[in-house]
Amino acid sequence: MNGYKTAIFGAALVVAGVVTGSSSALAQTFENYHCADGTRFIVGFFKYDSRAHLQIDGREVTLARRLALSGSRYSGGGVTLVITKAGVTVRHAKRPVTACELT
Repeated sequence: MNGYKTAIFGAALVVAGVVTGSSSALAQTFENYHCADGTRFIVGFFKYDSRAHLQIDGREVTLARRLALSGSRYSGGGVTLVITKAGVTVRHAKRPVTACELT
């Protein structure tokens, strides 16, 4: 992952936090993950947006929420993110599904 792009995305997250911190109506959650295959990504969720916003493989991807039997599933742009009680998995760049954990 390009360090410059990561720094820019991180700065954007800080700015978003400052802007949305002034209004509870725009509450958000950002989480950093590290996966078994070495993949690292940041995912953001916004209160009034059903999508997941990822920074993965040096690019930004917006994932639409999809039907899931348990937990939450998001996909788009060649990326699938699944969040269940059992854990988090991601599939991207034609790689196999891999388990991820919060960092």
